[in-house]
Amino acid sequence: MTMSYSAPKHVVSRLSDQVVWGMQLPIQSQSSLYVQPWELTASVDDLAAIAVAADQVGCYYLGVCDHTAIPGRLVSAMGSTWYDTTATLGWLAAITKQTHLLSHVLILAQRHPLRAAKELSTIDHLSGGRLIVGVGAGHVQEEYDLLKGDFAERGRHLDEAISALAACFEEEAPSLPGPVFPASDLHLSPRPVSSPRPPIWVGGSSGPALKRTALFGDGWLPQGTKRADLAGQIGYIRELRAEHRGGAPLDIGTIAEPVHTLSAPGASPSIDPSKYFLMGSAEEVAESLRELVALGVNHLQIPFRASSVGDYLEQIQRFGEEVFPLVLS
Repeated sequence: MTMSYSAPKHVVSRLSDQVVWGMQLPIQSQSSLYVQPWELTASVDDLAAIAVAADQVGCYYLGVCDHTAIPGRLVSAMGSTWYDTTATLGWLAAITKQTHLLSHVLILAQRHPLRAAKELSTIDHLSGGRLIVGVGAGHVQEEYDLLKGDFAERGRHLDEAISALAACFEEEAPSLPGPVFPASDLHLSPRPVSSPRPPIWVGGSSGPALKRTALFGDGWLPQGTKRADLAGQIGYIRELRAEHRGGAPLDIGTIAEPVHTLSAPGASPSIDPSKYFLMGSAEEVAESLRELVALGVNHLQIPFRASSVGDYLEQIQRFGEEVFPLVLS
């Protein structure tokens, strides 16, 4: 991975060292790897109810995935239902009041940074500064080759695109040197509300993704990192961050194991208990999540497991009101 691109000029501060929780929205992406049966027939009203419920119980961010077109060879695993990221985030901006809006993750280099900056700055502007930009290199070759080309160079494309996007956020008429995304004397408005710019969190757990996080990111969104490997990867990122960015602030995230909180200790779960979940009373779930915080994680992504839309809504409320306060205690 080349490291010749400039890091964003302005450092975006961490979340005041606070620990927060967020979630990837269900329904809007339906990969067979994680989709729950009830999502397959859920409605837009159900999606809205989930977003509003999360907003009302202190969820720090709602994440929306990004894929444009799934090749036939992958449909059985990934499905073909993937809501458009920026359109969905714009819709969320209108129906929520305080939760942040996260692209999780935007395959940034499939768009020219000027186009991405226009869409994302508009979301930040309309939401009153609630945007978090999560970016990744992408993993579907046919999609990438169609929309950008040269799949093998996607890491290099992404490094340049992150630097270019940050410049577009920070300057109305940025000068983008290229070589992949050159631009000059082109003005972008409306401007983002977030100051100095919306944070850019980098997704991925490969070696290049960890380096990219350290050099270019304001935060890290691991993808598939096992709990046993988390401390080592965090340490590696921080070492590189100290070397190349002077130890600039960095938000550290993780995706927790699937969570199902029981209504009371010993209560019967509404889902199959034979599958692996982080399942138990509020204190038992919180105790496990505190272990992640002790490793240096300050934003926890919670994948809830439930038997229905109503059960999912209960899980969100139970987590926000009963579990998360115990994580902080």
